[in-house]
Amino acid sequence: MTDIRQRFFIEHSPVRGEVVHLKDTLHTILKQRDYPQAIELLLGELLVGSALLASTLKIKGRLSLQVQGSGSLKWAMAECNHLGELRALAEWTDDPVLMQADNGNVALSTLKDGVLFINIEPEHGERYQGIVPLEADSLAGCLIQYYDLSAQIPTRLTLACDGQQAGGLLIQLLPRNDEEQTRVDEDLWPRLTMLTNTLKAEELIYLPSQEILYRLYNEEEVRLPEQDSLSFGCTCSRERCEQALLQVGQDTVQELLAEENEIKMDCQFCNAQYRFGPEQALGLFGIHVS
Repeated sequence: MTDIRQRFFIEHSPVRGEVVHLKDTLHTILKQRDYPQAIELLLGELLVGSALLASTLKIKGRLSLQVQGSGSLKWAMAECNHLGELRALAEWTDDPVLMQADNGNVALSTLKDGVLFINIEPEHGERYQGIVPLEADSLAGCLIQYYDLSAQIPTRLTLACDGQQAGGLLIQLLPRNDEEQTRVDEDLWPRLTMLTNTLKAEELIYLPSQEILYRLYNEEEVRLPEQDSLSFGCTCSRERCEQALLQVGQDTVQELLAEENEIKMDCQFCNAQYRFGPEQALGLFGIHVS
């Protein structure tokens, strides 16, 4: 299995974490469009980051990360739902700095007045949006800033992508329960933070999750539940397109049909194409076309 999310716990402590590896999903998403290399690397990190953060939620729904601003990179986003289905997309304009760059942080730096949106959309309940200025040099740094300032959960996170594979690791110190209060190891979190910072990008991308965790935390008692599988998944459908046509209204639909006699709707995430002729489009409004 090449696309996985491995949760782990440090026994008798309030520390939890995740390791994510992506290969097939990354290839599927990047081949949808002819991205510059720097954007491919940034999308890889966004995908891993969304999978890591989504795993911390205990709801059915989806979490998305989006960087946005002005500049040659307009925006880039990745999304992961509770089923482990991922998708991503970016919009940019040709720029020599961006087109020649081979580092995802360069793509991030081309965003002027950039911000990072963390969007949580549960199937039932209110949506949440966190906003963080893009002040750090990397996406991982921006996400750590979000947890420090907004969530106020001590978190360390590292992301890496080389265009072929991507990997990420997240570790968090949660509030202690009553049992953990009786056996506090004050050095645990500084020790784990220091060890996490020794992880190299190529190790994060290519080493199996169990080996990464052993190399970093072999002196701790690490518990590993079963791995979750991750895959590409798109939420587009003909039904969603029909709902969109109903929302724009009958007059607009008739105007579109008058221009080309067919309404074409394409999904930018997966390149699926949906076509509606007069009978299909107007039939949504109860109009029969003979």
